[in-house]
Amino acid sequence: MGWHRFSHVRTNTRQWSLYENQRLASFPGRFYPSLMFGKPRQLETAGQLHDAAIKILMRRAHSISEMQKALARRCADEKLVKLTVERLKRENLLDDARYAKQFVRHRTEYRKQGSYRIARDLRARGVPDRHIEAALKESVTSSDPAALVRQRIERKLRLFRGEIDQKKVASLYRSLLGAGFPSDLIRRELHRLTHEDAPEVEAPEDSA
Repeated sequence: MGWHRFSHVRTNTRQWSLYENQRLASFPGRFYPSLMFGKPRQLETAGQLHDAAIKILMRRAHSISEMQKALARRCADEKLVKLTVERLKRENLLDDARYAKQFVRHRTEYRKQGSYRIARDLRARGVPDRHIEAALKESVTSSDPAALVRQRIERKLRLFRGEIDQKKVASLYRSLLGAGFPSDLIRRELHRLTHEDAPEVEAPEDSA
């Protein structure tokens, strides 16, 4: 009886620790996959695969799609991977709606990115559009995109030396487009702060 009580406490403690790690996953640097070297050791049982999933989630939060891919690299049995993912969802350890909200909050508050860039990156992680749209809509009520654009412009302007010319404005414009802000909003705030009109330029795909 005593062993069963201890086992129950240990399980609850592990679940709480995992919850805390997932909550902290919304902070800087926690949404990026670590480098993988070679193929992981192949797993054959449900228990092994579940334990592997727990370790993955302890490092950072994952979307459902990301977890499926991570487990598929560790197990060739598609049915076992699917059952493990379903178990994680039942245990409330995988939730795309929650993941999207954490991701949006992190990218908005810490990286000052716009909705276009955030939505693109969430889709790349396999998050359904309905969760992306809901998370972005909730974010709009607590943050002002125009204020984020102004903050980024002001930060960049402090780094520039000399007069603000069209070349510097173009650089700012490309950076803000790459960060996912609407072009009309960027142009308005650039003109307000620099008194210059943004030129017609294309944003490089890797701008941030």
